Amino acid sequence: MQHKPLAGIRILEIGGYISLPFATSMLCALGAEVVKVEKPVHGEDFRRHQNDGSPYFRQYNTGKRSLSVDLKRPEGIAVIKALVPKFDVVLENLRPGKLAAMGLGPEDCKALRPDLIYGSVTGFGSGGPLADRPAYDTIGHAFGGLYSLFSDEGHPQLAGGLSADLVTGLVTATGVLAALVGRLRTGAGPQLETSIMEAVSTLTADGISQLFELGADPTRRSRHPQAQNFCVCTASGEYLAVHLSSSQKFWQALCVAMEREDLLTDPRFAEYRPREANYTELAEIVADEFAKQSVQHWDRVLTARDVPFAPVLTMSGYLAHEQVRWLDLVEPQADALAVLRPPWRFDGERPDRKGVAPRVGSDSRAVCAEVCTAEQIADLVAAGIVFPDDPA
Repeated sequence: MQHKPLAGIRILEIGGYISLPFATSMLCALGAEVVKVEKPVHGEDFRRHQNDGSPYFRQYNTGKRSLSVDLKRPEGIAVIKALVPKFDVVLENLRPGKLAAMGLGPEDCKALRPDLIYGSVTGFGSGGPLADRPAYDTIGHAFGGLYSLFSDEGHPQLAGGLSADLVTGLVTATGVLAALVGRLRTGAGPQLETSIMEAVSTLTADGISQLFELGADPTRRSRHPQAQNFCVCTASGEYLAVHLSSSQKFWQALCVAMEREDLLTDPRFAEYRPREANYTELAEIVADEFAKQSVQHWDRVLTARDVPFAPVLTMSGYLAHEQVRWLDLVEPQADALAVLRPPWRFDGERPDRKGVAPRVGSDSRAVCAEVCTAEQIADLVAAGIVFPDDPA
């Protein structure tokens, strides 16, 4: 039987795109019931007018329920207010103050349920000179220093992926879990706040330490001499990554694997500090050696010598790798979309993400039925305030 530690917890999500939905997707997989509040007809913008067909929307919303309601009308606000006491957590990622202006701010909602956990995810925080600016993943990368840290000096460039949004989701989920534990102890539901800018700080801890140690802003290459890592091409065209860190054991093992024991007594490389000072020369030597043999050769000899290394995988290569399969990290959908499971196991088992992403309003009638009569729901649907998946 699967261990779902959040079973019985109910979360009302008011927001969209990635940072908040990724957080609630993890909480949903841990057993929480997540009801997603969306605008009528087309739902949240990240559906991209594909309803439940967008692979991006499905990645971050599988397993949730959808309540489609017009929050621009007082009757829609009234529905949400009636529902709030039935939820443990309300989470939103709109602009600061927007929900409060609708009468759904933290004070309004906590007045309806005092032990409610109310969480807000913004771009820059609820105050300060940047509070009202819009923010997406790219903005978090730029303001958070990641573009300079991940680029060569003087040549900042866009990064692949959505690291800023995704880490914000993980930070948000962590905050909710901490708030739930705190409520068990005190009985009070705290107001939780985080932002893309705050969340990105968790990825800059090493860069800030480098700034202190180096006395200059670090860039993509700054850590390589310290980490003594290499990304090299083999004779068969595949790339491998090697990371030695400061361990003398791994340096010695690499030299033996390369059949370059002469480097062990070379004063430029014999110890960690000289290797750090002469890293550029060492990187060229390592690259030359790896170019002489196939990836199969290096896989064999590096494994035999216990050298920390890994193939440089593509996304398809990652999904196909036997270790990923063993970890059971992927929930395959009917059309083969790989939906990721949570990065935790409980009693040896990883929580699944069974179910599908909801269609817009697929649960509108059922959720409204918790606080409305059938006649009231029919009136709300007829007035266009509540949108069910079966409007007819």
